[in-house]
Amino acid sequence: MLDNPDTLFMKAALLEAEKAFADDEVPVGAVVVSRNRIIARAHNQTERLRDSTAHAEMLALTAAEETLGSKILESCTLYVTLEPCVMCAGACFWTRVGRVVVAAADPKVGFLRFGTGLLHPRTEYYQGVEADAAAQLLRSYFQAKRN
Repeated sequence: MLDNPDTLFMKAALLEAEKAFADDEVPVGAVVVSRNRIIARAHNQTERLRDSTAHAEMLALTAAEETLGSKILESCTLYVTLEPCVMCAGACFWTRVGRVVVAAADPKVGFLRFGTGLLHPRTEYYQGVEADAAAQLLRSYFQAKRN
């Protein structure tokens, strides 16, 4: 059976998260999709760039804006392996991204602690696509850091 598009695109985001893991970054990956095509890919680069705002979502949204030549992404979907923080939810608001699809929840610093009101009112939000794979990658990363 073929995977549905959300699963396929989340697997692409997971590949980005694996790149972050290999670079000793918190393994979060993101892709932005427009018209069933990936137009931007990114993973966390806060250590590499020495920039606390270099989250996967921020980098992917910026790249998507550049690709489309527009700061408005209403026709796009952001796939991200971990629930966005407040900063990244704000970026989703300002870009008016049409959909946000998340793998794993982040009850400690995820934006949902404040409700979905941080997203644009027309943004659709879904969580749980490939959640186990994303959570396992994060657990492996933090377990290695503790050892």
